[in-house]
Amino acid sequence: MKIISMIPARYSASRFPGKLMQDLAGKTVILRTYEATVATKLFDEVFVVTDSDIIFNEITSNGGQAIMSKTEHESGSDRIAEAVADLDVDIVVNVQGDEPFTERESLEKVLSVFKDDHQKAIDLASLMVEIDDWEEINNPNTVKVIVDQDNFALYFSRSPIPFPRDRKAGARYFKHKGIYAFRKEALLDFYRLPMQFIEATEKIECIRYLEYGKRIKMVETTIQGVEIDTPEDLERAKQLWNKK
Repeated sequence: MKIISMIPARYSASRFPGKLMQDLAGKTVILRTYEATVATKLFDEVFVVTDSDIIFNEITSNGGQAIMSKTEHESGSDRIAEAVADLDVDIVVNVQGDEPFTERESLEKVLSVFKDDHQKAIDLASLMVEIDDWEEINNPNTVKVIVDQDNFALYFSRSPIPFPRDRKAGARYFKHKGIYAFRKEALLDFYRLPMQFIEATEKIECIRYLEYGKRIKMVETTIQGVEIDTPEDLERAKQLWNKK
C-alpha cells in the first residue's frame, strides 16, 4: 500500500494573511510543518501543494518537494486532488500547512484504520481531540465533530455540538484536527462533486463527504498541539515550541 502526504498551502488566508510564512523558532510555519511530516517516516513521499511562488520556493530551496497548483481551488482537498490525479497511490494524507506540531503517534492511529479495513468500507479517516474549555467549544474557529457509537462522523460544525441544553447529560465535545487520510478514489470523488449548501454555509470541506454518503472514521487522540489560524495562535505556538 503506497501512502503519501500532501500539505495544501495557500499564501492568502482570511483570518491571518501570510501565516504560513511567519517565523516559528527560526523557520517558517510551512517549513516546520513539512519537516515535521517528513520526520514521522510514515510516508513514501511528502509534497507541499501550493498556488504561491513564495511558498513553493521556500520548500524547494530547503530541499523539500513542492507542486504548483494549475487552477484556483475552493479547498485544500480540491488542491491535493488535482495534484494526485495521475499519481499511483493508495492512501493520501492531508496535513494542514498550519500544523507544525504534526507528530507520528496520531498519524499512525489514522493510518491503522485502513490497514484493518479489508472490505474498504471506510472512505477517509481523521482525528479528533476532546475539549472541555467552554470558550473553545463556542469558538467558531474551532470545528467540532459528533460521532456515532462506532466513531463514524455524523456532523461537523463551527457551532457547539451537541447543543448544551442540559450540561449534566454527560456530553463530550470533540475538536476536529485538520489531518485527513483518504482513499485516492474518495478524494477524486470529492473533486468531481459540486459543493452543496451545508458545506458552503459552514465553510467546512469534509461536510461534502457526508452530504454525498461517504464514511468518515474518526480517531481520538490526546495530542493537542496548536493550529495557527490567528496571530494569537502563533504566539501560543512559539511558547509551546520553546518548551519542546
